[in-house]
Amino acid sequence: MEKHQLRSGYTTGTCAAAAARAAAAMLLTGNQLQHMKLVTPKGTEADLPLFHVVIKDQEAKCAVQKDAGDDPDVTDKALVFAAVRHFDGDEAEAQKTCYRYDGGDGTGPLFLTAGEGIGWVTRPGLSCPVGLPAINPVPRAMIFENVEEARRQAGFEGPLKISISMPEGKKLAEKTFNSKLGIEGGLSVLGTTGIVKPMSEDALTATIRLELHMKAVAGDKRVILTPGNYGEAFIKETLSLSMREGVTCSNFIGEAFEMAGEEGFEQILFAGHIGKLIKVAGGVYNTHSKYGDRRMEILWDCVRAVIKDLDERKSAILSANTMEEAAGILKEHGILKPVMEEVVRRIRKYTTLWSGGKRVEVVTFSTADGILGMSQGAEDLIGHFAKETVPAEITGG
Repeated sequence: MEKHQLRSGYTTGTCAAAAARAAAAMLLTGNQLQHMKLVTPKGTEADLPLFHVVIKDQEAKCAVQKDAGDDPDVTDKALVFAAVRHFDGDEAEAQKTCYRYDGGDGTGPLFLTAGEGIGWVTRPGLSCPVGLPAINPVPRAMIFENVEEARRQAGFEGPLKISISMPEGKKLAEKTFNSKLGIEGGLSVLGTTGIVKPMSEDALTATIRLELHMKAVAGDKRVILTPGNYGEAFIKETLSLSMREGVTCSNFIGEAFEMAGEEGFEQILFAGHIGKLIKVAGGVYNTHSKYGDRRMEILWDCVRAVIKDLDERKSAILSANTMEEAAGILKEHGILKPVMEEVVRRIRKYTTLWSGGKRVEVVTFSTADGILGMSQGAEDLIGHFAKETVPAEITGG
């Protein structure tokens, strides 16, 4: 069967820049447009159709519909609006809520702000200042450059104000990490190349790094890492800790520990379901199944390291469908505890290595039996997190 090549799309930043350029051109010329061309930072030309075009004396507004290609982007098919109007307000006051661009050559400044559905930054550590819209540097530059070009082509030198909005943004933002990052009220305007690469792992690891960076900027020296939803639920329900101190790292275990080390975290609590963490005990850097599944082989190696006379159960363990089933076999033989101690020891060895020698404590669990294994210092570290969690929950902070 011929392999289907995944189709690329355009970033929110490209859509916003195209809409802004079109709105500026229509405001300054009075001519209604059907589409707008621009060149993305990657050098690809985009020719995007326009929707909901409105031209008034002082303002023009239009939208571009986001096309994310074959990437499962929550913003796919959402409308990205840009409104451009003549600016006659107080420049100093505008800079409190707007980005400013000075084109030079005697032209007036351009101001960029956000309308409905675009988030605002409330915490430090992002590439946008606190108190301004979450419009990242590359799309910000694209918007300014394209509006400046439209202004130049129209022979206009006066100041303009640009506003980007996405009516569906606030609702769509609930499906993103924005609230955890301190972006309130809507989506971010993102993009570095202007092109959306389908199923990009880079986007996932960039999010993990950003979350860790923001916690580091906030002064945190301890962090919780967990692979996914099971781990998050366990941290909240069993350990009674808040995920305010946590970062979900998916299958990117090794990279997450490297990032945590690079960001200067001194203590890391690693908590997760045994089905995922057993791979880490075998030194598996990325636990996605596409890189192989050696869970039972790794478990058997841990069994042999601590129990010498269980060869008759080797086939049962190696043929177990799940780690829950395998743990049940170990429990029947009364050896679950020492084997899990070995598993935790190996997980700690690899994660400590990946983090650059930071203090790592490990807790692993199963749905059937709860906590299966815990490193010696884990309880103490959990206690430190508990002290930090309680006041925040009491105060609602």
